[in-house]
Order: sequence, then C-alpha cells, then structure tokens
Amino acid sequence: MGQNIVIVGAGVAGTSVLVHLVDALTRTGLTGAPCTVHLVDPHPPGWGLAFGDPDPLLLCNSAAEINSVRADRLDDFVVHLRAHGWTGTPKDCVPRVRMAEYCHERSAQATARAAAHGIGVRHHRTTAGSVGTGPGHPVRLGTGEELAGDAVIIGTGVQRPRVPHKFAEFTGHPAYLDSPYPAHRLRDTLRAGSRVLVLGTHQSAVDASLLLCREGHHATLTSPSGQLPAVRPSLAAPGHPLPPLDRIAALDPADPHLADRLLRCAVEALRLLGPRPLRLQTSAAADPVQRLREETALVESGSCAWPDLVVPVIEGAIALGGRLPDHRLRALLAHFAPFTGRYATAMTVVNARRLLAHFDAGRLRVAPAYPEAVAVRDGAWQVQWPDGRRERFGHVVNATGFELPALHWNRDRSALHLSGPQPGGRALGRLEADLRVRRHPQAPPERVWLAGVGTHVRIPFSNHLRNVARQARHVAEQVAAGAPAR
Repeated sequence: MGQNIVIVGAGVAGTSVLVHLVDALTRTGLTGAPCTVHLVDPHPPGWGLAFGDPDPLLLCNSAAEINSVRADRLDDFVVHLRAHGWTGTPKDCVPRVRMAEYCHERSAQATARAAAHGIGVRHHRTTAGSVGTGPGHPVRLGTGEELAGDAVIIGTGVQRPRVPHKFAEFTGHPAYLDSPYPAHRLRDTLRAGSRVLVLGTHQSAVDASLLLCREGHHATLTSPSGQLPAVRPSLAAPGHPLPPLDRIAALDPADPHLADRLLRCAVEALRLLGPRPLRLQTSAAADPVQRLREETALVESGSCAWPDLVVPVIEGAIALGGRLPDHRLRALLAHFAPFTGRYATAMTVVNARRLLAHFDAGRLRVAPAYPEAVAVRDGAWQVQWPDGRRERFGHVVNATGFELPALHWNRDRSALHLSGPQPGGRALGRLEADLRVRRHPQAPPERVWLAGVGTHVRIPFSNHLRNVARQARHVAEQVAAGAPAR
C-alpha cells in the first residue's frame, strides 16, 4: 500500500520540509509501493502572505545569507540569487519577491527530483481545515475532500491580522484595510491624495508608510508606544565568533537569575566588538523621528556593533527556550520584550532612509498618542486624540501585524483545527522537542508534526529562517524514517 505524506502550507516552511523530505526519502529508499507527497496551499509554492507580494518596495528584513531553506547549505539563497544575475552582497536585504521566486524554484526542483525516484508530488490549491488524530490522520480540505495522511506536517504561516484596540467594530468597513498586504490593495482602494491613519509603528507600519507615501498619500502613524524600530544594516550573521553568546543555550533553566545571566552574556559579547558602549550606539531622543535620524546616522557612520549580536542571541534563545517550562519562557520573553520589540525586529537602514525622506517632505508623521475615540461620520474617519484635538482621515490601514498561527483541538481531541477555536475545545498549548502533536502530555505522539511559525508554543523567534530550515530537516528525517525502506 502507498505512503501518503501531507504538507500543509507551501511557503518557506513547507518548501523547506519538501526539499529535505525528498532528500531523505531518496537517500533512504522506498519499497516498490508508491509514495505521494501532497502539498496543501491555495497559493503557488513560495507565493504566500509573507513573501509572495511582487511589489519591489517590500524588502526582506533579514540578510540574504541567512534565508536559505536548506539547513545543510546556508548560502543556498545567495547561490540562487547569483544564478539569476544578482550582484549584491550576502548581507544585503533583497525584495521579498525574490524569496518567493527562490522557494518556487526549489519546490519545482524537489518535485522533479522526487519524480525521478518514483515519488509523486501533488499540489492541492486549497486550504486545510483540520487534521484528524489516530490512524490515517484525515486532512479535511477547504473543498470538502479528505486526504488520508500517513504523516502530516503543518507548516502554515501567519494569516489573521491583529485587531487593534478601539477598531474591532470597524472590521469590514470599506474605508478600513485590515492589513497593508498585498500592496495592490492600497493602490486599488484609496482615493488619490488621501489622508491615512496607519495603526502601528513597527515593521508592517514601515511597509504601509512607504507604500502609501510612494502613491502620493499623506500618512499618520499611531501606536500606544509611539516608537519606531531601531535601525541596522540588516539582520545578518556576525563576522566572527562571539563565545559569550554560546553560553546562552547552556544556561540553567531553573536559575532564578536566568534573565540576568542572559543579559550578562550579551554585554560581554558586545564588549568583544569594541569599546563603544551601547548607549553611544543608539539614540535616546524622545522624538521618534529624531531618534530615527540619529540612529540612521550611527549606522551610516559605522558606529553600531550591536546588530552583530542579534542572530547569535536569537539562536541561543531558541536553544534555551526549548528547555524552559512554558511559564518560564513566557516570563523571559515578557522581561525582554522592550528590547526584542525594538532591536530584534529593527528596520534595515535602506528603509530608514526612505522613511526620513517622507518625513522631511511632509508626507509622513508620527502621532504623539493613540486615539482616544474613533467614529465614521459623513464618509470620513473622526479621530479624537487624548488632548481633545479632533482630526479627519479618509482611510485607516491596520499595520499592527498578525496573530501567530494557533491550532485548536475539538471537544474530544479527535482533530486539530486550523480555522480557529472550536466549541468545547482548547488551543494546542504544548509541543515536545520532537515537534510532534500529542492529544495530552502522557499520550503517544501522533504522526503529525509542526514546523515553522506554528512552533511558537515551544520555540521563541519561531520565524527565524535558519531555525525553520533546521526544524524542516529534523521533521523530514523523522517522517522518512517511518516510511517503508527498500
């Protein structure tokens, strides 16, 4: 009887799983029984929400050198780019569409390699609603069909925009966009020269601002913090080893001073990069635009060493986080949230320069506060600020980001649902080191794995692409080990 392997999601995580799975299956060999890999995704491989927008203004936030879908070939994305005429450096950030093209090509190559070994790869252009537990693991598709999966890997990314405070009742309003993606929505929906209120001041809001100002609109950013991300050249690997950061993964999870120990590792590593203290590598300006201006100048003058810490700190935190109890992990992430919110997700200096040009031209500003009250009257948004001022906007764009993907059990835990909470059910709140789903902590593991952003219930920084590729390889090897050997 044939082996059916189902991969839900064909974005970066799903592509990485497919590539490693074909490697593993062709390396171990199969019996004469047919094997079919089913990809379930409404989009072509690679062309999902995260990277599938063709607008060249939208950049990857991480350097090309850390965006490989292959855990064993860290330069694979750079190799792909070079093969297609790219002349940048490995530390450059490229348009996101280049990542979609890369995943699409690697998926096609894996599919062809699989076919040469008698392994079928079939793409189902639909969504998956649920995955059953027990033998056969039925995957319910959006078409109403079911796929029986001897093994199922869930590698879906973010889909649902966050709902900002005070704006829940306006979801669905024609003058409210729940997300700036895909970019053509902003071009197609907004009237020329609109005054737009952008909810958020982080990465999605940076994208929204650049897109809106390019099209001739005037944008006002607002968020409770009022802070823009820090500035760095890119999220890239450090140029040399930083031994103090290697200690993070080995810290004692039970240590009551864990946060202090982690911080100490980072401080010691920063000192290895030069005598300049962190306070002289960042701006303390209260005005967010002035802070952006000063931090851009620091990067351009070569005065910032702190970006070299970010990737190894993320890697160490991922290794440590997998060993922490849930409550300790949540507490640690909350403790460092002010730092990770600004520095782990800092913007590239290319986008910082673009923003400054729009601020200087008067097309963009940051509101000093978050709206006290909002309403729609006479076809326009009426916003009241905390100081009593009122202001009118033609449109509101929600750029507060996306909810992390969550799986939910039904009442009797016979199925995991990808579509949202179920009556009487609960969210999947725990994942073991093997990344396999269990109906309860003492239950044997199902032949259902998670990879990518969905592993956030166990892994911090679950969207870090190097770790996604390692997860994909780990899962693929487990799945292949359960396939019948030749």
